[in-house]
Amino acid sequence: MATVTIYGQDRKQVGERELADDVFNTEVKEYLLHDMVRYQLAARRQGTAATKNRSAVAGGSKKPYKQKGTGNARQGTIRAPHFVGGGAAFGPSPRSYAFKLNRKVKKSALCSALSVRFKADKLIVVDAFSMDKISSKSFDQMIQKFEVEGVLVVIDQADSTVELSARNLHNIKVLRAEGINVYDVLKYPNLILTDAAVNEIEGALKK
Repeated sequence: MATVTIYGQDRKQVGERELADDVFNTEVKEYLLHDMVRYQLAARRQGTAATKNRSAVAGGSKKPYKQKGTGNARQGTIRAPHFVGGGAAFGPSPRSYAFKLNRKVKKSALCSALSVRFKADKLIVVDAFSMDKISSKSFDQMIQKFEVEGVLVVIDQADSTVELSARNLHNIKVLRAEGINVYDVLKYPNLILTDAAVNEIEGALKK
């Protein structure tokens, strides 16, 4: 099994632990990463773009002039798409861009993303994060001790002090273990996990 060093939040080594190979050291399947990122971004799209078609435009139900004898082409309504003020032809309508991915695909994609970070030596495990008060400066200084830029921090459970301290920091994001996802793991070049968060992730993803 893969082994990592466990650090304290002051970056002092406090121990070691083994990581599950089928979660953190598995084969990286790039096509699954691509599918999962597409899946997440598609689900975020609002899909609210809309235009009015000829039936939704007000007015224009009366025939503008008689069928014959005017020298003009016959017309049934001034709200047809080729008239100024008419309805749009083939315009967008509200829709969902979401599509389905199987649960096994989602799990395998997340394992691949975690393995990318581990194999690139961009994964750090700390015993825990604890703060006495909300302080962005203190949290930033804590992260800077690990000499990394662009960090996704994953904690095991809700901790408003840590989450609010990181909220306004540039290029740092804090997630709970239950919310870890492929897009954020790949977006941030470095990954810091608490020891308890590793246990939760392995419990959810182990085969």
